[in-house]
Amino acid sequence: MIMSEKKVIIIGAGPAGLTAAYKLLKETDYKPIILEEENFVGGISRTAEYKGNRMDIGGHRFFTKNEEVNALWRELMPTQGLPARDDKIIGFEEKALIKGGPDPETEDRVMLIRRRVSRIYFLKKFFDYPISLKASTFKNMGLKRTMQAGFGYIGSAIHKKEEDSLRNFYINRFGKPLYEMFFEDYTTKVWGRDPKDISADWGAQRVKGLSLTKAVWNVLKKPFQGKNASTETSLIEQYFYPKKGPGQLYEVMAEEIRKMGGEIVFGAKVTGIQVESSRVKAVTAQINGQETSFSGDEYFSTMPVKDLVAGMGEAAPEKVRRIAADLPYRDFITVGLLVDRLQIKNETKLKTVGDIVPDCWIYIQDREVKLGRLQIFNNWSPYLVSDPEKVWIGLEYFCNEGDSMWTMPEEEFIRFAQKELASIGVIRESDVRDAVEIKVKKAYPAYFDSFTEFDTVKAFLSGIDNLWCLGRNGQHKYNNMDHSMLTAIEAVRTLGSGRRDKAAVWEVNTEQEYHEEKQGGNG
Repeated sequence: MIMSEKKVIIIGAGPAGLTAAYKLLKETDYKPIILEEENFVGGISRTAEYKGNRMDIGGHRFFTKNEEVNALWRELMPTQGLPARDDKIIGFEEKALIKGGPDPETEDRVMLIRRRVSRIYFLKKFFDYPISLKASTFKNMGLKRTMQAGFGYIGSAIHKKEEDSLRNFYINRFGKPLYEMFFEDYTTKVWGRDPKDISADWGAQRVKGLSLTKAVWNVLKKPFQGKNASTETSLIEQYFYPKKGPGQLYEVMAEEIRKMGGEIVFGAKVTGIQVESSRVKAVTAQINGQETSFSGDEYFSTMPVKDLVAGMGEAAPEKVRRIAADLPYRDFITVGLLVDRLQIKNETKLKTVGDIVPDCWIYIQDREVKLGRLQIFNNWSPYLVSDPEKVWIGLEYFCNEGDSMWTMPEEEFIRFAQKELASIGVIRESDVRDAVEIKVKKAYPAYFDSFTEFDTVKAFLSGIDNLWCLGRNGQHKYNNMDHSMLTAIEAVRTLGSGRRDKAAVWEVNTEQEYHEEKQGGNG
């Protein structure tokens, strides 16, 4: 007798989609079929490769307070290495220190332990992120700015503004002068909007408990606690990182999914979702120019909500279609530059390979350039760089699909990016040896425009019995990587228990004690 096999159609092979498939195969009797538009897995968390150099698109620190996600990471890629010492970052010269597992030269499936360094580049000087009250901060700011910042912070502590915008959210936590120096311009670059026009929900999602007071208190209590203990995620000092970038973990996961009998269909762009009587009946995907229909018992979607609802056509109410169609996103361009050296000097006590600055990424606050953030891939993992004598960096730009930056020819945009970086003293154009441009659509779901009505869309989608919305774009929520994976874990848990209530899936990343501030970063 032939038994019918229960199937789950999963749209998207990013962190949430892959985690869902992996967990379904390990914990249920459902067979997952993943439909992925691109020819790679990992979504925005992939590792892009160019001539032997690897790029982490947006920067992804593997740190979470959720033990289920931690366990999953360890299951796929064992942790290897020693915690980075106060004066060291694990690099090529420290291979002898790495122990407790296979040799990283012969075994790729390992997580390294890395040290977090992120700073702000403002006035062509470095400032701690989060802002600290060190003497170097006051020196770099100058007496006038320091006095303004101090009085502004005191004023914000006494007179709180109504938190009806992201602007007021930041001012309540840092004071107006510090907000204008270190948040206003950068946030405008990231979102293309003045922070006064952005919902405070974004701050609640991405900053939560962080403030100047928290940062100061963390410094005071640091000598009395262990590494990363009870610390706002923004202030973490160490994190795990796959040897060859974040995409390596998702490539390993995809390999395990296929071994267990799961299926991944690449080049499959989902264009239609057939909904009848509050159930999905099938999805249609374009594959090599041909329409193919896929049907299953359950459907997990990580595709952008805008595209999901559009694919339903008139099965979605007109109001839902309108709100979804107007949901805002921010797109993303990374320019990878291979350079001989950086012009900015390492004046910290941290030692690095080649003595480059120790930062994983640097927030660029200069108002004269459009550049938002600079990644130094050497410091994420030395194995991202093919030639340890070179410096491999990523210049990050936030834009909208179709705008002047997005449509600029690749060679022209690369020249533009090089000139910007040289103009603020980070490189010399003559030191550039190679370059590449990578574009990412809908990298960041945004919290303005029709997002204020998103609950209407959420209610409609939750009412479709066999549809589960997961991940960053699947929920139009600025999730970190671990939270996206957790939405999948919750969905599989709920489905496996026979329940249909999706509240736990939507409630992931609504707790108040946890968040990692990235000012528009990605992980």
